[in-house]
Amino acid sequence: MNAATAPAVRHEPHGYAPDGTPVQRWHLDSGTGTTAAVLTYGGILQHLTVPATDGTRASVVLGLPTTEAYAAARGPYLGALVGRYANRLAHGRFPLDGAGHTVPANDRGHALHGGPDGFDRRVWRATPAPGRHAAVRLTLLSPDGDMGFPGALEVAVTYRLGADHTLILDYEARTDRPTVVNLTHHAYFDLTAGQDGLAAHTLRVPGTRYLPVDAEAIPVGPPAPVDATPFDLREATVLGPRLTPEAVAAHPQLAAAGGYDHTWLLDGAPGPDGLRPAATLATLDGSRAMEVWTTEPAVQVYTGNQLDASLTGTDGRPLTRHRAVCLETQHLPDSPNHPEYPTTVLRPGQKLHSRTAYRFPHLAGA
Repeated sequence: MNAATAPAVRHEPHGYAPDGTPVQRWHLDSGTGTTAAVLTYGGILQHLTVPATDGTRASVVLGLPTTEAYAAARGPYLGALVGRYANRLAHGRFPLDGAGHTVPANDRGHALHGGPDGFDRRVWRATPAPGRHAAVRLTLLSPDGDMGFPGALEVAVTYRLGADHTLILDYEARTDRPTVVNLTHHAYFDLTAGQDGLAAHTLRVPGTRYLPVDAEAIPVGPPAPVDATPFDLREATVLGPRLTPEAVAAHPQLAAAGGYDHTWLLDGAPGPDGLRPAATLATLDGSRAMEVWTTEPAVQVYTGNQLDASLTGTDGRPLTRHRAVCLETQHLPDSPNHPEYPTTVLRPGQKLHSRTAYRFPHLAGA
């Protein structure tokens, strides 16, 4: 590895949002070989460059080359910050304190990731974040009634890239009226950097229960045990055999989604830092590995089932089905319609704070 240098932050213009608002790209350099590029459009993580064990550097997330390409690509949420409510709200409706609220539907009659004009399509305000890390703080004001959600919501998300190669996302939110909030990040990870796709990865998810869903990806009841199902990922599991057409067709849950697009409830108590393990992704050859740690109660695993090669990534390769995996730390989908699920209600005077950390153990000591 190269000798360490001081962490650095810089930014540059990066095109325009559809309404003409200028967009910036912020570069974070850990000083130890790991770098990130974050757009103010959608809070998008466009690049996350991580060295392999042999020192080769490449981005391990899918990205598009321009802001305009992201704006035109409705649906995949590539690398974006997601809100006001990540995942799905059945029929775009939810109750809160005796009143009903409606979010515009944008996915088979349901509201997905905050509706058709969610946080992934907004231009965030960016400022350097203080501290010893390379960091940028993104802020957004979502007004009362935005996409049907009650309350003006102040949101801040800080990207921090440390000298130990860890990328940390800190989420904060405050509201002036009771509302529901579920924030996450929608990066697509391919640790082979475009060489082999998910077939060349193992995945471990430390959860004994997952949420079965109907054909429209809405939870159908209480969490179910993963035992004796393709959802048992408690040990590192090679993804290739799980995602063959035959394997997907053999299980109704996988067949309906075209692969994994499900929520696991995370086991184990949080550590002293409030984090618990959510997932471990690694290449078969051991060249890269990534651990996901979070304060959130669940993780949504999505294996890029809808990527159809219609988009070309920053590496010049088409974005194809099952090329990468999203590991979306969050609360449970449709929680406001399930009182038995952990609450996502945020009230005035409360402050939402959650953290997710992406660690790269193959670089320990580098």
